[in-house]
Amino acid sequence: MKRAVYPGSFDPVTFGHLDVIKRASQIFDVLIVSVLNNKEKSPLFSVEERVKILQEATKEIPNVQVDSFSGLLIDYAAENDLHIAVRGLRAITDFEYELQIAQTNRKLSREKLDTMFLTTSLEYAYLSSSSVKEIASFGGDISQCVPDFVAELIFEKYRIRQNKNKE
Repeated sequence: MKRAVYPGSFDPVTFGHLDVIKRASQIFDVLIVSVLNNKEKSPLFSVEERVKILQEATKEIPNVQVDSFSGLLIDYAAENDLHIAVRGLRAITDFEYELQIAQTNRKLSREKLDTMFLTTSLEYAYLSSSSVKEIASFGGDISQCVPDFVAELIFEKYRIRQNKNKE
């Protein structure tokens, strides 16, 4: 059985992420989408919220499982007997960054974790979670960036933050 992990922050999940998830799920018997709990960032959504959002967004893809982890990907992969990490690439700048991480993971992993890169479909090449959050924070239209239910959750988060700032 071919299993792989697609790790990321997914804060929020975008159509670009979902494109990679759908395509990777056609390659592997099981694709584990795992939300990184990165203590260095202050995310819009908690890890638990991101897991629930991803579960909802991928519920129609039977071989996708959603999980979370903190720490090193190589440790998570070893603990879960995973030998392939999937990463999406939008541009050459992504490749330079992702290549360095992939080479480091391969070198440091006890079980030799390999990375498979999928280039994002052109229609999503402009998308990033950061840009979605920025657009949403100004009340912009993010309907071409994320599923409708995700857009509602994002705008709700910003309404809550705005209300707290007014207090």
